[in-house]
Amino acid sequence: MKKILVVEGNLQEENQSFTEAGIQTHTESLKHSLSHFTDQLNIDVVNPSSDENISENIDPLESYDGLIWGGSSLNIYNKTPEILRQIEFMKECQKKIKKVLAICWGMQVAVTAAGGEVKKAEKGSHRGIARDIEINENGLNHPLYKNKNKKFNTPAFNFDEVVTLPENSKLLASNPINNVQGLNFKIGNCDVWGLQYHPEITYNKMINLIIFRKDRLIERGAFKDQNHIDDHIKNIEIENKKLDKISRMRELENWLDYLNLE
Repeated sequence: MKKILVVEGNLQEENQSFTEAGIQTHTESLKHSLSHFTDQLNIDVVNPSSDENISENIDPLESYDGLIWGGSSLNIYNKTPEILRQIEFMKECQKKIKKVLAICWGMQVAVTAAGGEVKKAEKGSHRGIARDIEINENGLNHPLYKNKNKKFNTPAFNFDEVVTLPENSKLLASNPINNVQGLNFKIGNCDVWGLQYHPEITYNKMINLIIFRKDRLIERGAFKDQNHIDDHIKNIEIENKKLDKISRMRELENWLDYLNLE
């Protein structure tokens, strides 16, 4: 049985609002998706932003076979104390855990901790869906994308993007909105697989997130009005009918295969 650490990126208050709205937290979504592939995982969960004594809540980092760091509604360039705690914790993880899957916010934290840079995306945002992600030659030869279609659409929700890669990085996939959709880099003995999108989250949850955040999304200019939101949701619902569960979660499956390699 493999032992992994899951890092929750959202603040405790945000997760409480998810729960009150009947929406799974990102950690709950991740656990549910992982359970489709295996029941042979010993999973610990930590929240660097909210947990006061992290080292007392989990085992020594060296004891974990792998780490999965999930999404968040935070923006890394705001550099609040909660965000800085996450970056510092990621640095420790990169020193002591050899295999890391960093998803969306998790990738942005991993990149920042390793010396890269994240900024607000200049070409737009992904609001529940990312279209036309294309795997490049590096990606086609990387185990992250084994059995994945070369070009695909997928659940995603982000307003920021990686603009500077850490040293020893390989860009694996891009789309017209974000140049960095998939990447791999090594820092010391740590091998980081990064994704800007969410293979662990369903389109149905993304739709619920849009509804849950609709006022915020209109306020920040992501949507013009309620009609714009309704049309966007209809487009996601059409896409949802095309995508099968295994294709969506292929990257999770591939990382689990990598985790089990000795």
